[in-house]
Amino acid sequence: MAGVSSSMALAEHVSWYCTLLLAMMLALSCCERSDDVLLVTRAGREFFDTRSGMCDEIYVVREGETLQTISEKCGDPYIVEENPHIHDPDDVFPGLVIKITPFNNR
Repeated sequence: MAGVSSSMALAEHVSWYCTLLLAMMLALSCCERSDDVLLVTRAGREFFDTRSGMCDEIYVVREGETLQTISEKCGDPYIVEENPHIHDPDDVFPGLVIKITPFNNR
């Protein structure tokens, strides 16, 4: 019977160490800054948009952005020409999905 109680004590210690490890991982994940944001288009397609200054080929307009600011940020002066679904350059709204092709990739 001594073997069973020592096994239970060992299992209890392992359980406490696992709990402590999970608590530490949870605490560290709260402090971690993530630059990746999962975005979902109106069509339900998911992709990651990074905030690193370089723009992905697919870009989602954020609050307060204009085509001019996006063009400067992403280096694409021909956004309107490459996105025929943009009929009025002044009618840009948060959530609008646009194609970006930086000028240096042409």
